[in-house]
Amino acid sequence: MDLVSLKEIVNSIILNPRYADLLTLVKAARNGAVYGAKVRLPHAFVIREKLRIILKSTRQHARNLATFALMYKSGMLFLRQVPSSFSLNTTIGKEGPYDAFIAGLVGGYAVFGRGHQSSVNQQIVIYVFARVVLALAKLSVQKGGIVPRGLKEGVTTNAWPVFGALSWGMVMWLFRWHPESIQPSMRSSMKYMYVFALAFLELPTLEEVAYGDD
Repeated sequence: MDLVSLKEIVNSIILNPRYADLLTLVKAARNGAVYGAKVRLPHAFVIREKLRIILKSTRQHARNLATFALMYKSGMLFLRQVPSSFSLNTTIGKEGPYDAFIAGLVGGYAVFGRGHQSSVNQQIVIYVFARVVLALAKLSVQKGGIVPRGLKEGVTTNAWPVFGALSWGMVMWLFRWHPESIQPSMRSSMKYMYVFALAFLELPTLEEVAYGDD
């Protein structure tokens, strides 16, 4: 059997509707593996071209965090010296129970909340938000938390699996019905893994390589 005949046989299988679902699963897995392996590799080859962008992002990241740290500590010092019923601090020189929240609130708005929202700022805020959610989940099952004692063990055991499942379930639902709401680079990556998996036109589609946006 020559190569042309073999290719025709393979193409006939690929185009056969009976195998469409199975081939979709195969290609989805293949695209996921390919994307996972190559997602960062190209950056190593274009590092010089992207050096300016990398340095700019690093500078902005460092500047924003330094500015926030300065504003936060300044706010803490100010609130410590000014008695306020709002922060429940009635003694000069003593930190109130909500001083850290107020100082963080003001600093967060000034540095990360107003003006043009760059990708760097968005990444920082999303990172912080995710850590806050996980921390609050841990606090909820500790002594004095909001979770009843009889449920603490179950919550502790199942919190992360439920969190992971809901996160992936929601992002896939959004991608399926509201893709425009997803961040562009993530949407492009998901399109490569899950939409391109449906494209079985002929044998070469098994070997296609499509890269998402960065």
